[in-house]
Amino acid sequence: MSESTQIQPTLYIGTAYYPEHWPEERWLEDIRLMVEAGINVVRMGEFAWSTLEPAEGEFQLEWLDRIIGLLALYGIKTVLGTPTAAPPAWLITKYPEILAVDEDGRRVQFGNRCHYCVNSPDFHHATQRLVSTLAEHFGPNPNVIGWQIDNEFNRVCTCDLCRSLFQQFLEEKYQTLAELNRRWSTSYWSQTYSDWSQIPIPIGNHHPSLMLEWKRFITRSYRNFQKLQIDLLRPHLQPGVWITHNFMGWFDGFDHYELAADLDMVSWDWYVGTGHNDPYFSGSTHDLMRGLKRKNYWVMEAQPNTVNWAKVNNPLYRGEGRTMAWQAVAHGADGFLYWQWRPAPGGQEQLHGSLLDHAGKPRPFFEEVQQISREFKEMSPLLAGSRYPARAAILNDYESRWSIQWQKHHRNFDYVAHLFHYYRPLAEANIPVDIISADQPLKGYRLVIAPSLAILDENRFRILKEYVEGGGYLILTPRTGIKNRDNVFLSERQPGPLRPMAGVEVKEFFAMDENVPVKGNWFTGVSQTWAEMLEILDTNLTLIVATYKDSNGWLDGQPAMTVRGVRSGMIYVVGTYLDASTQAIFLNHVTQICGLSRVLETPPGVTASRRVREDNREVMVVINHTRQEQSINLSSDTFENKLTGRVHAGAMKLAPYEVAVLIKTM
Repeated sequence: MSESTQIQPTLYIGTAYYPEHWPEERWLEDIRLMVEAGINVVRMGEFAWSTLEPAEGEFQLEWLDRIIGLLALYGIKTVLGTPTAAPPAWLITKYPEILAVDEDGRRVQFGNRCHYCVNSPDFHHATQRLVSTLAEHFGPNPNVIGWQIDNEFNRVCTCDLCRSLFQQFLEEKYQTLAELNRRWSTSYWSQTYSDWSQIPIPIGNHHPSLMLEWKRFITRSYRNFQKLQIDLLRPHLQPGVWITHNFMGWFDGFDHYELAADLDMVSWDWYVGTGHNDPYFSGSTHDLMRGLKRKNYWVMEAQPNTVNWAKVNNPLYRGEGRTMAWQAVAHGADGFLYWQWRPAPGGQEQLHGSLLDHAGKPRPFFEEVQQISREFKEMSPLLAGSRYPARAAILNDYESRWSIQWQKHHRNFDYVAHLFHYYRPLAEANIPVDIISADQPLKGYRLVIAPSLAILDENRFRILKEYVEGGGYLILTPRTGIKNRDNVFLSERQPGPLRPMAGVEVKEFFAMDENVPVKGNWFTGVSQTWAEMLEILDTNLTLIVATYKDSNGWLDGQPAMTVRGVRSGMIYVVGTYLDASTQAIFLNHVTQICGLSRVLETPPGVTASRRVREDNREVMVVINHTRQEQSINLSSDTFENKLTGRVHAGAMKLAPYEVAVLIKTM
């Protein structure tokens, strides 16, 4: 698929629809209500295996043909899901070893979803038969604009087959046991292996290298299963028809960058659960999903006011759902779908929120969706095909995340929370950010932050070195550069091979049970949770930005943060875990030095994002995520709010949960 076919021609608003739950005489009423809601796309089929193939090799596809055709008559496009997340009872009865085995050695029970072993040959064979049939039949249909592979990959199987394949995976990589034993330091606790068959699947806490390789094996297993389906689909799809998978935000079961590589587009499922939307944390998840391929994405599932699985399944505030839909678009989403249209009469998710209630009547949230749909339709000519530009990047590394969470050393040291500690001040300042892989090139970014990039190899070192030497500004944070790709200690102090360029190394690190005072050149604060004692290697070019004040005796007066110029770039080494207010001051200073500008200055709880059209004209989406009226300073510029037609000069007021789509007037 060419790059030009990735861009959608409109902003899509839709829902997950399950026509197999209802008699056909109900379908037209559902479509009438969808038209009334303004819906222009539905996702169907992702759990319909037993309806599509009620017995082995016996397919019933006509019902899906009919509903796709009916929807198209009313201007509603279809995304089809491959229904492999729900292997039917007849398949499990005939091939019981398809069922996954959990960590306790028990086969999971039929009757939920994703209950399969992702490596099962019988499951692969059934998947090939099913997906080939769907691809041949529906691939040429012009009303099917995209395909979703499976649904929310998440199951981990520990069956004998997976263990055997895992051992083969290790043998292919390391070639000899001597090499594996050497690189893993298996002499520790007499874990040396003399036969590949001795290597276990790690259950619970185990050898760090073994645990990391197991995660890589899980990633490869799902990537292979996903690729099996992609390769069956592609030959039958029309130009411009895309393939995606619906990820689950910050879920860490596998390396998302690996799975995203084979997809045309990323999508994800966005649920708040108990409480209400934190626009900054949600913004980080949008930026993570967009960063998986550095291109626009879809929200394939969003909550229609409530869910059913949270501790308290409270509703969103009235108007909050609208701000969430627009926040997704503001960060680069071209499609936004609700789960689901109507609850099934039975099944595990009866009480989940929906656009229609169990009686088939619109819920109160239906009116909010109508407003969103009208606005998406009106703004499509302005926004469709536009991109979200960012000149700041945060590196996200699943391997470093796994390594740290297995050996946290401090119960409060959470990898995602630490990354968000750097993201939030940028988001509050309305500075666009990409959250990208640590293995990708960094050209075009003015500022790159590598939070707790614990695992470094030669390739990552080269990428970071070239970036800084090319004029980039790099921030290294605690726990960076301590291990190699085997999850084994590097033979040098942190930050490993970056030491000479940084001009500093970590002399000691401390998990702190009390805050440590930190005095900086332009701030005063405390280090929480973690503190690293820095030792200057290059006293001529490395400058101390902050020092620790009196605390535990070890850290008193020691360097806490440094900066060093490298050609036209700069590298900061941050040994502290600063408190939130001091962190904001530090990052505000750095962004000013490296020339990063805000989209717009806004009060807390109000976000401003920029999308750039193909003609390079900028569209600004400003959202009031609060329940109070907010005043926005537009400086000397004049903007037209395309949602209202009003022109604003100097200042603009936003009502609670209000959205403005602004274009600067000529």
